[in-house]
Amino acid sequence: MTHKDLTFSTLRKAVELRDSAAMQSCYDDNAELTIIDSINTPSKPRTIKGKKDIGAFWDDVCSRDMSHEIDSGIVDGKMLAFVERCQYHDGTRVISSNTAELGPHGIVRQTVVQAWDI
Repeated sequence: MTHKDLTFSTLRKAVELRDSAAMQSCYDDNAELTIIDSINTPSKPRTIKGKKDIGAFWDDVCSRDMSHEIDSGIVDGKMLAFVERCQYHDGTRVISSNTAELGPHGIVRQTVVQAWDI
């Protein structure tokens, strides 16, 4: 997938259907995904490098008993931003703010900041 093929509706469909393969196809081979949350603090974020490892991360997330909804977002030139709302089967909610830089072959750098019910 090229960044020109990555639309907000394509991304929304992949996330909301929990389609890990479609989500993985949005990334460049050398992409980097950084996650900041209560466990992975800003001074020690979790960083996942490479399309294969990012795909394994999404495989895990998509296998969980939870729903995903993209609240709002935009793809504009070489930037992507969206807010995602998730809910686990037990009622636990997660909201994440996502920003990404797009390259010729998809997402090259993404930062996810999550807030969890605790």
